[in-house]
Amino acid sequence: MFTGIITDIGEVIAREDTGTEARFRIRSHQDPQTVAIGASIAHDGVCLTVVDKGLFEEGGMWHDVVASAETLSRTTMGHWRQGRRVNLERALKVGDELGGHIVSGHVDGIGHVVSIEPVDDSRVFTFEVPQDLARFIAPKGSVALNGTSLTVNAVNGCRFTVNLIPHTLTVTTWGEAKVGDAVNVEIDMLARYMARLVEFSGC
Repeated sequence: MFTGIITDIGEVIAREDTGTEARFRIRSHQDPQTVAIGASIAHDGVCLTVVDKGLFEEGGMWHDVVASAETLSRTTMGHWRQGRRVNLERALKVGDELGGHIVSGHVDGIGHVVSIEPVDDSRVFTFEVPQDLARFIAPKGSVALNGTSLTVNAVNGCRFTVNLIPHTLTVTTWGEAKVGDAVNVEIDMLARYMARLVEFSGC
């Protein structure tokens, strides 16, 4: 489990496609002593398992993760290449501060950046998501985009807006975002279960 509060920005430094899967090597600023083989780390909102790790002579560490065919098809990872920067978040520990909202790291689909408008020092982003996800997104509700916990400002059909403050733009990859970018979308877990309760009509 995660909270959607980004703790580091990683960089894809290698990709190896092996059949239907792909193995990625990620450069990060994590403390290698605290990253164990088998640890879960969210990469742009995708929960992945560390399968190998090491240190660079010049400092910093790398870790490897493997994405299945399902993950590659349902997330932006299918298009990740060397040089891509990704938002990283370590798994939540019992007792940690819950600064965002409960995020599972299981991406529901892909959305796109429709527009970016500056407002003072912040930026208002408009996103468009598939119709089957749009019904879960509500004004003042939470949504995880590329692993970042964000509050929805307004909703209009399959489009919605969020406001990103300067701090968020600086400590995540959102400061580099462009119109047309694809983003990983994870809807609020509470919204998912509420919809299931309303729709359920028995076995």
